[in-house]
Amino acid sequence: MQTFKELLTGAQSFDFEALALDLFRYQSAENSVYKTYLQCLKVDPASVFSLEKIPFLPIEFFKTQQVKTGAYEAETIFKSSGTTQTERSCHYIADLDFYLKNTEAIFEQFYGKLTDYVFLALLPSYLEQGNSSLVAMLEHFIKRSGQQEKGFYLNQLGELKNAIEMARKTGKKAMLFGVTYALLDLAEVAGDTDFSDVIIMETGGMKGRRREMIREELHAILKAAFKVPAIHSEYGMTELLSQAYSVGNGIFHAPKTMKVMLRDLNDPFDINPNLRSGGINVIDLANIDSCAFIETKDIGKLHPDGTFEVLGRFDNSDIRGCNLLVS
Repeated sequence: MQTFKELLTGAQSFDFEALALDLFRYQSAENSVYKTYLQCLKVDPASVFSLEKIPFLPIEFFKTQQVKTGAYEAETIFKSSGTTQTERSCHYIADLDFYLKNTEAIFEQFYGKLTDYVFLALLPSYLEQGNSSLVAMLEHFIKRSGQQEKGFYLNQLGELKNAIEMARKTGKKAMLFGVTYALLDLAEVAGDTDFSDVIIMETGGMKGRRREMIREELHAILKAAFKVPAIHSEYGMTELLSQAYSVGNGIFHAPKTMKVMLRDLNDPFDINPNLRSGGINVIDLANIDSCAFIETKDIGKLHPDGTFEVLGRFDNSDIRGCNLLVS
């Protein structure tokens, strides 16, 4: 599949549906977990000719199974953040270099060259638990940017504020990636620090540290504290090797390797292109070595131009109920 990977990270365009259907047939034969799942559903892969007919693997399988296509020894294992009460999802990575090249290609598609930036990261829970795909991505970005400045911060908010001031003097763009609760912590001590030309990239996640809130409230707080016109967001997860980005208002743009589809909230097998809101299913072509067809626990809204919003989660009924009223 090396040519396939080169196509995904290259500059040329490709027929997404044709590649996705080819990958579906390959994974339905070579991925034992996905193959068994299809057999349980009594789905014959040879009878699937459209994306809407592809069964999506529930994301929970990454917590209990080794979701691999083919036999390989993993170069690394990405694990989701979690608590002592929850199992962590595991993504067995066959080709770490491909993952990093893909993240770089996606970022540069939306934001331009890595060398134009100084990257700062406020990701305490990810650093503490280890095996984070987000940390691996940002380590790569920092290395490729050529910056000399320290990139990662745990809870040293004063030191981070000074780093932001220094980054702004380099002539490069400063971009701060932060887990949600940590950005709120920083907002409370922002004071007179000038964040106005810093790109604030929220990566989601309260991790049980703060009360959950809808995006509009969260972004209003962060914009006011940091005096920025918009809060950017990254949509990614351990189980996906591609990322979508939002430059504001929670509207995400998927890269060429990813397509978001919606399923009916009450029937996971009803994938309807006419739905305005529903459960988010993702086709991620970068998941060549695992499973490219993932049924997430997120609820979203899909726009005609292919952009999407994340409205909440199936396992958080309060947020889910509030957000669906907006649809």
